[in-house]
Amino acid sequence: MELWNSSITWGSSFILVGILNDSGASELLCAMITILYMLAIASNGLLLLVITMDVRLHVPMYLLLRQLSLLDLLFTSVVTPKTLLDYLWRENSISFGACALQMFLALTLGGAEDLLLAFMAYDRYVAICHPLNYMIFMRPRVCWLTVATSWILASLTALGHTMYTMHFPFCMSLEIRHLLCEIPPLLKLACVDTSGYELLVYVTGVTFLLLPLSAIVASYTLILFTVLHMPSNEGRKKALVTCSSHLTVVGMFYGAATFMYVLPSSFHSPKQDNIISVFYTIVTPALNPLIYSLRNKEVTGALRRVLGKYVLPVQPTH
Repeated sequence: MELWNSSITWGSSFILVGILNDSGASELLCAMITILYMLAIASNGLLLLVITMDVRLHVPMYLLLRQLSLLDLLFTSVVTPKTLLDYLWRENSISFGACALQMFLALTLGGAEDLLLAFMAYDRYVAICHPLNYMIFMRPRVCWLTVATSWILASLTALGHTMYTMHFPFCMSLEIRHLLCEIPPLLKLACVDTSGYELLVYVTGVTFLLLPLSAIVASYTLILFTVLHMPSNEGRKKALVTCSSHLTVVGMFYGAATFMYVLPSSFHSPKQDNIISVFYTIVTPALNPLIYSLRNKEVTGALRRVLGKYVLPVQPTH
């Protein structure tokens, strides 16, 4: 079989056969994805605006939430606009360089969110189990250090995986049966044995996903014990509402990521992978800010104050 040598054909293109190209109801699905993307842009953008403008939310919990909104906003924008434009223009090719860039950005943003969710669980643990020392353990320097750590570790891991994945020679059939350029579907196009690297991807996925997830489970186990011993019903209710929102986001993100990067390839099919990719690149970013804001009185209160002051100023009465 003739090989496509990626080192000398940088301008060559892959063909992305995403869910819109492999669906019997592509028009309806395209409309749904468009609505979800607009919702993701509006809700995450509004949450970013509210947390930035309202000084009452300039505390570690909401600074981390602002980072989560930023990651979701960027993550969905790396994938969704190209998916929609490709479908509308009937042009679903992606150059080698663009594919590598998309893979790097998706891995960086996904990895950073993975670590950020663990840091957010730690923040809730300190706030509920050690409230008197909260501003010591979560002082601004520590907060920004956690954010920087998530970005740096994720980007370094993404860079290594992107460079190694894209160095393989690929077959002349360059159809990627997936929504975006990711490691598992690309390795299926390689014309050499990739089993050793697939094992490395599996180990990295387990480490990057299960270690933070273990920290989250440990944090919320300790939180649950503390909440059950709270004397105030109001305090218990507030703690449970905040934690349940975070756990909902954790469940959606880690469930999809575990399916994609931890389950063996024998459990995967192109159609299943496409559905899962839509879930974590489009659906989850649209739902995350709604999950946090609709059940959080501080966020909804800040939203009313910001909209009232900057968007819908009260007209003076005469």
